[in-house]
Amino acid sequence: MTTAVTTLPEKDTLLDLYRTMQVIRQCEEELARCHQRGLVHGACHTYVGEEAIATGVCSHLDRTDVVFSTHRGHGHALAKGLEPRQLIAELFGKETGCSGGRGGSMHLFSPEIGLMGTSGIVASCILQSTGGGYTIKLAGDERVSICFFGDGAVNNGAFHEGLNMAKIWNLPVIFVCENNGFATEVPFGESSAIPDVGRRAQNYGMPGLELDGNDVLDIHEKAGEAIARARSGEGPTLIECKTYRTRTHAEGMSDFTYRTREEVEEWKKKCPILRLKNQILEQGLVETHELDTIDDEVSQLIDESRQFAEDSPWPDPASATTHVYSASSEEPAPVAEPDPGTRELNFVQATHEALSEEMAKNPRIFVMGEGIGARGGNFNTTSGLFDIYGGARLCDTPICERGFVGLGCGAAMTGSRPVIDFMFADFVNDAFGELVNQIAKMQYMSSGRLTMPILLRGCIGIGHSAATHHSGNYYPLYAHFPGFRVVVPSNAYDAKGLFRKALTCDDPVIFLEHRELLTAKTAVPEQEYEIEFGRAAVVRTGTDVTVVAIARMVHHVLEVIDELAADGISVELIDPRTVLPLDTETIRASVARTGRLLVVDETFPVAGIASQIAAVQADLGFDDLDAPIKRLHGAFTPTPYSPALESAVVPTPEMVANAVRELVAE
Repeated sequence: MTTAVTTLPEKDTLLDLYRTMQVIRQCEEELARCHQRGLVHGACHTYVGEEAIATGVCSHLDRTDVVFSTHRGHGHALAKGLEPRQLIAELFGKETGCSGGRGGSMHLFSPEIGLMGTSGIVASCILQSTGGGYTIKLAGDERVSICFFGDGAVNNGAFHEGLNMAKIWNLPVIFVCENNGFATEVPFGESSAIPDVGRRAQNYGMPGLELDGNDVLDIHEKAGEAIARARSGEGPTLIECKTYRTRTHAEGMSDFTYRTREEVEEWKKKCPILRLKNQILEQGLVETHELDTIDDEVSQLIDESRQFAEDSPWPDPASATTHVYSASSEEPAPVAEPDPGTRELNFVQATHEALSEEMAKNPRIFVMGEGIGARGGNFNTTSGLFDIYGGARLCDTPICERGFVGLGCGAAMTGSRPVIDFMFADFVNDAFGELVNQIAKMQYMSSGRLTMPILLRGCIGIGHSAATHHSGNYYPLYAHFPGFRVVVPSNAYDAKGLFRKALTCDDPVIFLEHRELLTAKTAVPEQEYEIEFGRAAVVRTGTDVTVVAIARMVHHVLEVIDELAADGISVELIDPRTVLPLDTETIRASVARTGRLLVVDETFPVAGIASQIAAVQADLGFDDLDAPIKRLHGAFTPTPYSPALESAVVPTPEMVANAVRELVAE
């Protein structure tokens, strides 16, 4: 560890450090008592014993600097400026809590003061902090992004991916590892082959420090130097603070199955608050009564804060489903979609045009992915844009999907509009946790104070003998989760309008492009236009049967629709275009006219979009049905390689025609 400071800060700084540590300590001890009283309804992870770290680091920050934290985040929140009453009210589940009662101990949000959130998922904050750093880099200002995490996070892949990205792009991020010796209940020596964390910084080419986590003065000095370097463009730093939590992992848990009472008592003697008190009294810079006055003032503050929280109202139960989507999602009535004209573009050209138009207008848009820079993307999705906008806005990434998706989350939280190009949808599944636990929930958990304007795009679909790791259709999976918009266009006209909508939407959009359709051309207007999410297209009108088809299956239906007409069967074809939200009303109106419904989908039958469509229509339009609803799906199997096998697992136009005939014959 580094040598402690020899010169103390000014008196006012010393008193501020002491006050902050007292606020954290007394607030945490009060929360522990409240937990015993049953006022805290869920987990309560206290910061007792570690106060020096948050205090020393955050003393250099202002409201515009951003902090990302982990489940033991009370101290970070208070040190960043959160009022104790907002913290206590949050743990009480009250409306006046910093997250409106949506988060509790592990999910604290106050973006107004730069507290971007704490997370119950270990290590996600590391990636989000790199995203905060990327936003700062794009803006070109002197803010910093701070990340606090425990020793357990350093054995997670997000640690490697986050530090690697931060260094290769020289981001203004300070990574602060609070090594308290136990990842929940597993000693650090049993979970890591390397005894220290700070030295790992050498592997990433950044400065690394190993500090006494109970020495607030040393932390204050060294963190200040690292933050100053970051502000001046010198990039990230890893700081390990070796400390110890003197209360249990979470209140109410057993503590002495993995450590001893004697060990805890020894660490209590190393109390960081007592240490600072002794240091400044020995130097004669303050009088004992001055510190006693601070203690009394903080005690009164915490008492008043607890009482405020107890007196605060519960959230309105009617608000339980608000903030799933951004306020801007409450759109006015959609305008008419433009005439397609005569100019023809393929799928890739159409989305490229929309992206280029929006990047020219909005400097907050940047694209990340493997090979999307100078090369222009595996499918030419960004061809030529690197020459216009440069490497910061067309950023080639390492192969670390979880990493750059998590970065995109943090960037969106801090004001950027990232476009994440993951090439194939199969690849983004490596980032499943970042998508579902973070991106989809961030607006909700922050009570709508954070938006999530991130667009995630990639290819889906069976064909080209791509086999099972490049052929997945995952839209039913992601359509299950509130918070997402899931877009699955079938043609270039829709692709341009929906892509532009995604680039102006404040919700996370998963934009999935069927690989077999990328070169298919259709008429596309030159003008800028948007297509509203949740607005299906009636591709063909008909009277005998409604066929709902998704993506490539729309083209399969079109191949046989005239053949069926020759047989006297009039098909009405509907393309949902988005599967979340799903336009059930357009489908319902069609079924009311035709009396029959067939859903054609390339994905598996189990728990699929077709099942959802069928269930809703059976519920809402049962009396309109003249025959049972039918579904036509791909086989319930991973995708094989051989053309002979591949063609056997996906619906064909012939299968569509036969299914329609069978349904009409019912």
